[in-house]
Formats: sequence, structure tokens, C-alpha cells
Amino acid sequence: MYGQILRKENTNVFNNNRFLTCGVDSTIPLELQLFMWNCVDQLSEPMDYLQVFDLKPAGCMQSITHSSEEPAYRKSYLLQSDNPITEKLYIINDGDYSTMLLASEY
Repeated sequence: MYGQILRKENTNVFNNNRFLTCGVDSTIPLELQLFMWNCVDQLSEPMDYLQVFDLKPAGCMQSITHSSEEPAYRKSYLLQSDNPITEKLYIINDGDYSTMLLASEY
């Protein structure tokens, strides 16, 4: 009789290769990119394949609102920023990889 190998699989939908578009690379500071990827990493299952991030200035702070539709999720953050920006971004998982892109690039 053969023993069964137990394997704990990571069920995080976004646990795959990650990419970003040229628009994100040229517009969004690296620390904000990493912050948004971390927001997705902290989500519990189940999670939507489409994660939405709205970035807006809030005085001298950067406001980031992270949301998704299924299941409904919404969380806002305020980060210190020298140059807060206004942008809408998506992180989309297609199964093989995840891509961060500006809404205008969709």
C-alpha cells in the first residue's frame, strides 16, 4: 500500500507570476505598487479576480481605496506622500498570471 503525500496548496488566487504595464511603471511609485500588491496578498479567500484601487490626494496624504465586487470588499488607506496622485488601477488575475494596469490601459 502506498502512502498519500499531503500537500498544502496555496489557494490565493493571485499567487502566480506578476506583471505591470508600462503605464504603471512610469506613473505609479514603486512603494505604492508594492503596497497594492501587499493589499491583495492580505485578502482572505474567496476573492474576486479583479481588484480595484482608486488613488486620490487627501491634503498631503495619498488616499488609496481598495475594492472588489464579488465578494463585496472595500477598504481605505491614508499614506504619507510628498506627491499624491490621482489614478485608478486594476490588478487582474487571468489564472496564469496577475497584471497591474492603469484603468485607462484596460
